[in-house]
Amino acid sequence: MSVRVYVPRDTTALSLGADDVAERLTREAADRGLALSLVRNGSRGLAWLEPLVEVETDNGRVAYGPVAPGDVPALLDAGLLEGHDGHPLSLGPTEAIPYLERQQRLTFARIGVTDPLCLDDYRAHDGFRGLERALDLAAQDIVEEVKASGLRGRGGAAFPTGIKWQTVLDAPADQKYIVCNADEGDSGTFADRLAMECDPYMLIEGMTIAGLAVGATQGYIYLRSEYPLAHEVLETAIARAEAAGYLGDDIRGSGRTFHLEVRLGAGAYICGEETSLLESLEGKRGLVRFKPPLPAIEGLFGRPTVVNNVLSLAAVPFILAEGGQAYADHGMGRSRGTLALQLAGNVKRGGLVELAFGTTLRTLMEEFGGGTLTGRPLRAVQVGGPLCAYLPESQWDLPLDYEAFAGVGAGVGHGGVVMFDDTVDMAEQARFSMEFCKVESCGKCTPCRIGSTRGVEVIDRIRAGENREANLALLGELCETMEDGSLCAMGGMTPFPVQSALTHFPDDFRRPADGD
Repeated sequence: MSVRVYVPRDTTALSLGADDVAERLTREAADRGLALSLVRNGSRGLAWLEPLVEVETDNGRVAYGPVAPGDVPALLDAGLLEGHDGHPLSLGPTEAIPYLERQQRLTFARIGVTDPLCLDDYRAHDGFRGLERALDLAAQDIVEEVKASGLRGRGGAAFPTGIKWQTVLDAPADQKYIVCNADEGDSGTFADRLAMECDPYMLIEGMTIAGLAVGATQGYIYLRSEYPLAHEVLETAIARAEAAGYLGDDIRGSGRTFHLEVRLGAGAYICGEETSLLESLEGKRGLVRFKPPLPAIEGLFGRPTVVNNVLSLAAVPFILAEGGQAYADHGMGRSRGTLALQLAGNVKRGGLVELAFGTTLRTLMEEFGGGTLTGRPLRAVQVGGPLCAYLPESQWDLPLDYEAFAGVGAGVGHGGVVMFDDTVDMAEQARFSMEFCKVESCGKCTPCRIGSTRGVEVIDRIRAGENREANLALLGELCETMEDGSLCAMGGMTPFPVQSALTHFPDDFRRPADGD
């Protein structure tokens, strides 16, 4: 009887040699006459332990990591296939790894557990239960479940998902669309990629339920062009779902229709903004649209359109399967359910952490992240992407909650957490924020296009010691103009990291210039 061994095939694991580990395992087992069944699963999201090899035993799965190809012979000698713990890379039962054990995984319950493209595996782990229930409900009842869950947009805007769906449902039209924003461009974020590479049927199911809820028969996944593996996985999963009757003209014999296609993004950060995304999806240059009209009224090709992030749609299968209240039972205040947090930057244990809203940033960075990779003290953290504030230590005990963060001028965004140790130059980080806007602006509005260019110049003058006080005042005024006058969040939020750096790390802007 063969032993089942799991080696992940997501982008992170592959970049760290997972294919070579899988090949060495297969070859060594054959040479030794060992019966081994290799499963290429998704990642558990514990990036610092990749490649993470798991072995199925009578007592559950046992983990080893990070495994290099050269470790394989010694692991087999130490009883890898029996799940023995006599090797330094032994981590014990996978589910008991503290990093994983302390999480509340609702959306990411299956990643790393299943073969991402195996429909039987997906169904065996509660897959399509939400869709099966949705097929028995009226459209309005589906929307009510999503409203009851308290789910808000996980892409950054945090708009109530059920309200958006209600608007599209109520809009009369002969054609409606579901668009998934999978153009994951924020620094330090990879949760969308993990969801698509490691559990693609979850996104397919969520989008199909959304289509049933609002009367849309066509969906598009607008995928980041830098995600070739996710593209491959999604295309295969969509084809298999269609063949099995979970997509197409007659979903599971219900007479209901929903078709789904993948479209590659244009490689521009601004196309993560929903109206720019729609322009790109229509084959145009990615420029921000004026609002109103909202995309829910006039979206893709002028039709009512639901535009949701990957994680918003990926939460829907759980909500329909278990009920909106089961999801709302997690979290705090108006922030219900769980948030996929992604630890990156100068961090010892980087990876995905799914927790109910309310955990503090300090707990996340210290207990899960383990502090900095360098071992030096933490100095600053940016949560929510390159357009969000830098937070000093005095704000690390804030609960991860949309309103709590907004109260100090910060944002939760897409859940990316980028950590910096005490060697960071926050004036340089402020410059990076301005330059990022300068490079990525669509150019449609003057405050963003010109303001970011002037902003880089002003910061350069401040750092060079040129008329510092006057230029600091000018930078403050420029930030106010960009915040109040920009057409979209690109220019409107760029001041947030700059202002936070000025407020919390003022000494970095007054350091002696080179040569002083």
